[in-house]
Amino acid sequence: MAKAVKKQQQAPVVVKGYVPTLQKKYREEIVPRLMKEFGFTSVMQVPKLEKIVLNEGVGSATADKKLIEVAQGELTLITGQKAVQTFSKKDISNFKLRRGMPIGVKVTLRSAKMYEFLDRLVSIALPRIRDFKGITEKFDGRGNYTLGIKEQIIFPEIDIDKISKILGIEITFVTSSSKDEEAFALLREFGLPFKNIKKEQ
Repeated sequence: MAKAVKKQQQAPVVVKGYVPTLQKKYREEIVPRLMKEFGFTSVMQVPKLEKIVLNEGVGSATADKKLIEVAQGELTLITGQKAVQTFSKKDISNFKLRRGMPIGVKVTLRSAKMYEFLDRLVSIALPRIRDFKGITEKFDGRGNYTLGIKEQIIFPEIDIDKISKILGIEITFVTSSSKDEEAFALLREFGLPFKNIKKEQ
């Protein structure tokens, strides 16, 4: 009997003019809630998500250059936007690293693609982490938050039967606020499952 072929998924294509569900939620629900919570008098004061940056380091690429191309393809599948390579800025002889060598890949998401990715991250990818108990709320002091993912296989776009190496991904959420408290409230409202969020009675 022939084995069933598992079809590799891909991040949905965002059509011009389409407004993602999370973007609508931000305008209609999150903005009024944050205005009330922080006593903002203008919509312009409400923090917003400006971009999401995904970085995937591939240290072993110094020995196998094909790994960079594989990682680039995987991150492109996950985000629906072409990933670009990142390069070493200096020579590190201990790691056989020369300036200008590819060492990773990254994608910067904005607008509709950003909201679509965040929706899939919260509702599909994070719940697939084994024994998941939430994420820490450690911000950078300037209103930005970086989430470390240990395995790219939590994303349904990745076919576990086709991966050549388990790779981690750093996901940085850049907000318009310079205050961690406001940025935390914003990401909390978007559904990021922070560990210490108290459930409403």
